[in-house]
Amino acid sequence: MTSCCGPAGLDQTDAVQERYGAAASERETCLCTPVSFDPALLQVIPSDVVERDYGCGDPTRWVQAGDTVLDLGSGSGKNAFICAQVVGASGRVIGVDRNPDMLALSRSALPVVAERIGFANVQFLEGAIEALDAVDAEGRALVADASVDVVLSNCVLNLVNPSSRRLLLANIRRVLRAGGRVAISDIVCDRPVPLALQQDPELWSGCISGAWEEQAFLDDFTALGFEQVRYAERSEQPWRVVEGIEFRAVTLVGVLPAA
Repeated sequence: MTSCCGPAGLDQTDAVQERYGAAASERETCLCTPVSFDPALLQVIPSDVVERDYGCGDPTRWVQAGDTVLDLGSGSGKNAFICAQVVGASGRVIGVDRNPDMLALSRSALPVVAERIGFANVQFLEGAIEALDAVDAEGRALVADASVDVVLSNCVLNLVNPSSRRLLLANIRRVLRAGGRVAISDIVCDRPVPLALQQDPELWSGCISGAWEEQAFLDDFTALGFEQVRYAERSEQPWRVVEGIEFRAVTLVGVLPAA
């Protein structure tokens, strides 16, 4: 079983890769926070996918029939497979993850879920969520401009290094169509995280020390041009308190102008 202390002696990226790679094979109970999902939507999803999902909210509740959905940091694939049922055969779901173990787990479930729901509308791409504009040998971006109706993520944005946040946000804005939406479940904090905590790979990979400040998270999406930016969900009690800093789960939603 992977320790709740996480890997030691690794930098942030390596710590995330190792911790979530191990968590793809054996469930780690201390990654992010427990969340309840509609049990009817879980029935068609293989149990190992459900058991190895790690999140802090349910952003899938903001997905609609016919949507093209982009799931950032798709992990085991649970959120993507829930979305597949909501969007229906006319919709599409794209998951992006950089962890090979999680990708292997989610991809192994593709034919199972497709058979059970009667159609195949999900794909999982390998890549960094902050680099959705990375191009292949033919010059095509991992995710094309203005190709997505809703971007969702579940306790993953806080794993991106702060130096890459602007690129991450710019790519979220780039891939969305006019009128596009975001539903981002994540961990936020009530005041700045000291550098020493940010540099702790155990706290970083545990969805703690990479957290956005609560107001800054809202402000950053407003600055991208999103309207009606708000916390649709916000835990009253902190999930964790570290050195007096409160960390809590939220789900941020917002919508782009239609034109």
